[in-house]
Amino acid sequence: MPELGASVPDAESERDPLGEFGDTLREECGVFGIYGHENASAVVALGLHALQHRGQEAAGIVSFDGLVFHSERRQGLVGDNFSDRATIERLRGRAAIGHTRYSTTGGTVLRNVQPLFAELASGGLAVAHNGNLTNALSIRRELVSEGAITQSTSDTEVILHLAARSRKPRIIERFVDALQRIEGAYAIVALTNKKLIGARDPLGIRPLVLGELDGRYILASETCALDIIGARFVRDIENGEVVVISEKGIESMRFAEKQPMRPCIFEYIYFARPDSVVNGKSVYGIRKNIGQELAREAPAEADIVIPVPDSGVPAALGYAQETGLPFEMGIIRNHYVGRTFIQPTQTVRELGVRMKHSANRAAVEGKRIVMVDDSLVRGTTSIKIVRMMREAGAREVHFRIASPPITHPDFYGIDTPEREKLLAATYDLEGMRDYIGADSLAFLSIPGLYRAMGEEGRNEACPQFTDHCFTGEYPTGLTDLKIAGERRLALLAEAD
Repeated sequence: MPELGASVPDAESERDPLGEFGDTLREECGVFGIYGHENASAVVALGLHALQHRGQEAAGIVSFDGLVFHSERRQGLVGDNFSDRATIERLRGRAAIGHTRYSTTGGTVLRNVQPLFAELASGGLAVAHNGNLTNALSIRRELVSEGAITQSTSDTEVILHLAARSRKPRIIERFVDALQRIEGAYAIVALTNKKLIGARDPLGIRPLVLGELDGRYILASETCALDIIGARFVRDIENGEVVVISEKGIESMRFAEKQPMRPCIFEYIYFARPDSVVNGKSVYGIRKNIGQELAREAPAEADIVIPVPDSGVPAALGYAQETGLPFEMGIIRNHYVGRTFIQPTQTVRELGVRMKHSANRAAVEGKRIVMVDDSLVRGTTSIKIVRMMREAGAREVHFRIASPPITHPDFYGIDTPEREKLLAATYDLEGMRDYIGADSLAFLSIPGLYRAMGEEGRNEACPQFTDHCFTGEYPTGLTDLKIAGERRLALLAEAD
């Protein structure tokens, strides 16, 4: 969703000076929390390291020492901000929550960095949120009209305001009251004077897991964050569930009626780390399955299979194994390219892909190659990579996409362009192939994707996953979008 109260920045120039936004989907956040551990903030910092892939713009930690809340929120990577002892020592206490951020609502400024904290009548409340609230702007306008003073442009702040205004006596009841007012996709960790709270949206669109370390409970976006600290995976938080962790142990309650879960299918295609297990499914295994399905659906007369690193690697492995073609690293990624020194000039944008991806001429020269990538959004990066392969001597370049065509934008926390800027929404297959300059182009079908997920097919009456980017079927209300559309129509009518 657009920033609350502001315009959307130009994706190419502001978000990605290297010009790679076009073929890269971004998710905004990872969350982590622990209760009752003597080194709580240090454990949270380690957990955030494992969740760095979910957001690289900013990170924050809030801890509670039994008397006072402590907060450190910084722009930049976790390792650049939470690796020194002095910072961790300032975050005193046996309970802490943390957040890694990639903004889809609210600009990249310090006031929007989470966790957000507020003093309520019943005590302090810190909140960290992964996802996107599709009625946040409407609620914010209502709150401001009633005299609320906002400090950020993040949709997460709406949760704090709703909890503060609730008339319920207990803070957990206030928190649940707030959850029942919001819509969209979210996984939330919150910290109070006495409790660590976790909540997952009614459809379970965004992931949240429960872990245990030395008898202390942990909440995290992915299981890879448990692995890095040697914690034990306990279970997934259920859709529509709130868990409350305190000195008394763990308590569970529902804030929404029980219904079939619909996790975001892009967690398996792209967002989650390959070594994570999401809702009982190995992400790495699913991505290899996707590659195998893609090979069966869209084979090519070729000599080698190469991935577009890093997210295309498992699918390319599956494709190679299914076809019997050799798997080669035809593109080498430079993981140490920074952004701060790059000026967003047109010249640098043209060189951007070469700074991050270099052709391995020895592997591709004279070869017919199958390139496997996880998705195709605008096509800008794909154009440059196809050109790079041809310049390295590839005889033919066959592009294979390990997901169906993205025809609709996301409003649940994935940073996608407007529909008219999505390549698959404006071109047919031949038009897209010609646009990126490949010899052939093919996408995984929706039935193929569901087969790779271990399903017989897509249940049209009640889909097993949130897959709106491919189908246009949005599983929740889109209140803010609807209101914005109505206002546009009203303005057009006035203009006529």
